[in-house]
Formats: sequence, structure tokens, C-alpha cells
Amino acid sequence: MRVEQVEDHRLEAERYEISAAAATAIARARGEGRRIIAVGTTTTRTLEAVARVHDGRVVAGHGTTDLFIYPGFDFRVVDGLLTNFHLPRSSLLMLVSAFARRERVKNAYDAAIAERYRFYSYGDAMLII
Repeated sequence: MRVEQVEDHRLEAERYEISAAAATAIARARGEGRRIIAVGTTTTRTLEAVARVHDGRVVAGHGTTDLFIYPGFDFRVVDGLLTNFHLPRSSLLMLVSAFARRERVKNAYDAAIAERYRFYSYGDAMLII
């Protein structure tokens, strides 16, 4: 990210597809009070973007989203996130910080560095709940 104000950053749109089975499973889990754990930042963006245009519901379909999630974002669907450690000053790290709060993310990164975790696309992962 190379903008002075985080709100000025723009993401390229990503394509997504949500199957009927996935939408039904998410609705059932939410109705039963279970957590929705997204695997990856693209999944998180997809679920949250779809919920924003469908009154909080995840529905089957396909499309694109350029939803930028950064601290202060109001999550409507995702209760947990499985993702890898992302680069500093990236939109992906902003999403993780929005979800887990900046201080918790900083503490996790400090521990990962101290323990010599691997970073980036094929590095170690973290589960945030």
C-alpha cells in the first residue's frame, strides 16, 4: 500500500463463486449459532461483500468484489480466519488487523519472528478466532 490515507487505497476486483451447498451450510451454521471460519482473505472478502448486498445473508452466486477491509470494518459473517502471515503494509495485513485488532496481530508477528516462522504465501499460518 502506498497511500497516505488507508481509505484511499483501491483493490483490484476478484472473481468469486459461492455454491448453493456452501450458502446453505453457512446459513445453517449461523442459524445454529456456530462460528463461520473463513479459510483465506479472499474467502473473507467474498462472504462479507455478498452479505453487504443481501441484507447480511450469504447467497449462492458468482461475481466480483473489490471490497477493501481495514481496521474499523464491521464484520457481518466471518467469526474466525485461517490465513498465512502477510507482508507489512499490505492490504492483506490490513484485513487481518481489522479482524484481530492491530495489537494482537503485532504480538502474533513478534512471536512468529522470535520462533523463526516462515512468512508469505507458503509460510506458516495462523487461526484467528
